[in-house]
Amino acid sequence: MMVLVTYDVETTDVAGRNRLRKVAKLCLNYGQRVQNSVFECSVDPGQFLILKKQIENTINPLCDSVRFYLLGKNWERKVETIGRDDTYNPDTGFLIL
Repeated sequence: MMVLVTYDVETTDVAGRNRLRKVAKLCLNYGQRVQNSVFECSVDPGQFLILKKQIENTINPLCDSVRFYLLGKNWERKVETIGRDDTYNPDTGFLIL
């Protein structure tokens, strides 16, 4: 299933900047960055629960915010792009030469 992960991490101190980097790295483990704090992650339900728990253990819930949009398997019909689109579809095969 496709999950859109968006986050806003408070970066006014060093700890916040570290949390921001950790959240980005966690999301990169499961998907691709499509904007600064937005990731498209193609995961199965188990992977989603792991990602969600890892992020929950990383952020400070008093000042950080993370949103998960569950787009499902037929996500391509739900996404429209205007302008540059450098993303790829992780659910289709591709060949790297």
